[in-house]
Amino acid sequence: MRLRFLLSFVLIAVLAACGDGTASRGGGDGAAANRIRLAYQAFPSGDLIVKNKRWLEEALPGYQIQWTKFDSGASINTAFVAGSVDIAAIGSSPVARGLSAPLNIPYQVAFVLDVAGDNEALVVRNDSGVSAIEGLRGKKVATSFASTSHYSLLAALGQAGVRESELTIVDLEPQDILASWTRGDIDAAYTWLPTLKELKKNGKVLIASRELATAGKPTLDLGVVSTAFLKAHPEAVDAWRKAEARALQLIADNRAEAAAAVATELNLTKEDAEDQLTQGVFLKPADLASPEWLGTPERPGALAENLVNAAQFLKDLQKIEAVPDLTTVRNAIYNKGLPDVLTP
Repeated sequence: MRLRFLLSFVLIAVLAACGDGTASRGGGDGAAANRIRLAYQAFPSGDLIVKNKRWLEEALPGYQIQWTKFDSGASINTAFVAGSVDIAAIGSSPVARGLSAPLNIPYQVAFVLDVAGDNEALVVRNDSGVSAIEGLRGKKVATSFASTSHYSLLAALGQAGVRESELTIVDLEPQDILASWTRGDIDAAYTWLPTLKELKKNGKVLIASRELATAGKPTLDLGVVSTAFLKAHPEAVDAWRKAEARALQLIADNRAEAAAAVATELNLTKEDAEDQLTQGVFLKPADLASPEWLGTPERPGALAENLVNAAQFLKDLQKIEAVPDLTTVRNAIYNKGLPDVLTP
């Protein structure tokens, strides 16, 4: 009951605030039948390339395209519940949470933006005296709750035999993590680029998401679409998937050009943006239709199992009420038209 009350309170706040977000290019007042409201996050990805190069605007001239920046998957989930977002870039952990009770968000996973590698990591301050995860007992560690970093932090602690109750975990958005780190308020943080790079200037990495993926706890950044929007505008969703596939291909074929677009969006140098892109794992467009990822309607991919495993992990930690069954999650994977629609 308390959870439902808190969710209702948050929804009221979101409904009041969503109109004042950092929307860019194509924002406007009033309802628009052919409008796409996209939630993006400030991490190096093909999504930023699509935004920067205006490929979606180019492909869908009859649509009003509205890009809004969000700081975490948790806030994006809240926006979906409020009906304020149509398409979003969001981590696999918040997606698993969104597909689970009590949220049960009606959205579809339609793209894999990237697989977390060295672009998400657990960093400890150089002056903390900590050299291993076990040394975090009694320390204060920050992460963004319900994010892929939160999932990875808990996985890393479990792998090291450290109970969550043995340290203090605080919920902070990336920009607040950096501020707290600068003030010396926290000892460590699990977060992602570009904040991660700043923390590493006077901190050291204890473990990265690439290592956890090898140990069976992979995390991903996904593209999700509101089920209602997908039913009403399937052609627009196909255009969006094609644009995202085009971005993945650009990352593979011309890293310098891809980095230039990302650099502009993140206010980085081209060199920094290119370095950050090398730290993520970006699939080739054709890979998304493989059995390992989205699969096809005839051969569902393993991504559904990954999300169920993530949900089970969250349930074990009492972060969600129940784990959705595999069939439910498979029904939330949108792979219609693959691999043809992913041809850039």
